[in-house]
Amino acid sequence: MKKICLILCILLGMTTQAQEKETLVLIKTTLGDITVKLYNDTPLHRDNFIKLINEGWYNNSPFHRVIKDFMIQGGQNADGTVDPGYTVPAEFRSNHFHKKGALAAARQGDHVNPKKASSGCQFYIVQGNVLTDAHIQMYQQRYGLNFTPEQIEAYKTVGGTPHLDGEYTVFGEVVEGMDVIDKIANVKTGYMDVPVEAVTMTVEIIKN
Repeated sequence: MKKICLILCILLGMTTQAQEKETLVLIKTTLGDITVKLYNDTPLHRDNFIKLINEGWYNNSPFHRVIKDFMIQGGQNADGTVDPGYTVPAEFRSNHFHKKGALAAARQGDHVNPKKASSGCQFYIVQGNVLTDAHIQMYQQRYGLNFTPEQIEAYKTVGGTPHLDGEYTVFGEVVEGMDVIDKIANVKTGYMDVPVEAVTMTVEIIKN
């Protein structure tokens, strides 16, 4: 009986570990590599991102919107297609927020998208700014936000864009390559925040 119980405990432990294992994605850009992990508690966004990567959607596609101290956005196909023809239901999680390095889904505005559904392919990575206590207080008052201690710590150390919290789905975060985010965010841009010299990417799943 003890042996059976021990085996069951081991199997349950292995199952839990498998469930908790997060997918790692490598975004290879012309300015360096970025490694991100995808959250398991936003499964619709995780699975859709993996599907598009496996289909090669992002191969040789550009970061087509870059705003310094805010974010870098990609997602259109290399041939210029900006929409796969579907959206992904919002998956807001209070423990996932717009700190620097957050991977989030872009979407259409509330006036045509009241449920805040995400684009089927458009994503952005947050750069943002480091905030002071005064900034934190301002955001809380202006946007009616109530930051957790974890959020306050992150926004005061690595920075971010807190006014986007609860408005766009965050489904992953950068674990390596923060300096590459800064490099891309600092490129010269022109009309509609498009980089003057293209910054392209190829995205692949890291095999564990």
